Amino acid sequence: MRIVIVEDEKPAARLLERKINKLGYEVLVRLSSVEESILWFQNNEAPELVFLDIQLSDGLSFEIFEQVEVKSPIIFTTAYDEYALRAFKLNSIDYILKPIQDQELNHAIQKFMDQRASFFDFSEQLQVFKSFMQGNRKEYKERFTIKIGNQIKVITLKEIVGFFSENKSTYIRTKDNRDYLIDFSLEQLEDCIDLKYFFRISRKHIISLPEVKEIMVYSNSRLKLILQNMNTTEEWLVSRERVNDFKRWIE
Repeated sequence: MRIVIVEDEKPAARLLERKINKLGYEVLVRLSSVEESILWFQNNEAPELVFLDIQLSDGLSFEIFEQVEVKSPIIFTTAYDEYALRAFKLNSIDYILKPIQDQELNHAIQKFMDQRASFFDFSEQLQVFKSFMQGNRKEYKERFTIKIGNQIKVITLKEIVGFFSENKSTYIRTKDNRDYLIDFSLEQLEDCIDLKYFFRISRKHIISLPEVKEIMVYSNSRLKLILQNMNTTEEWLVSRERVNDFKRWIE
């Protein structure tokens, strides 16, 4: 069976491919963006099955189907809430919640194999799923506006190493090793930033995945993170109770 993976997180894509290979199936290609996927589907024969992440680095994966006809059946891979998606179990559209578990992957592929004939006309089902996800899509902050004296500074997510709390205040740490006070608690930040790219490693710290340079085993079953562009002795530690979730997050 010929399979294509569309996933913008390289570690997640590699892990999914290994799991698929372990089940005895072939992955033709891993695609990482809407643009790359459109070009590939325009110039290649449709695969038998596609594993599709919903939100890619350059947009929603549904945009692929607005530019090119993809007749392949699709299994969605998503971090969306399980309860919000439960209704789609009735629509012959399967999905796998991240982090992907072997049993769920095997079940999704087996469901496809059992109902293979019914997947040929997928467009109507895809439209239903697209409408639902766009209607329930959560909008995340893309920038923070900081007032510094008489000036306004705009900090984008790409500039942020992480967030931390200190003396009942919350700060942004930027790549140039500067700290900026913001009017958010860490709890409020967890509701407005994309947790696909940020993780709360402890009661006092949230970090950005691209900024993690090294991960070291630390005392009391914790992990110590060495971050990019950091010239400080400050320790960013993954608390013991969050270690397992952190490991699953970086897979």
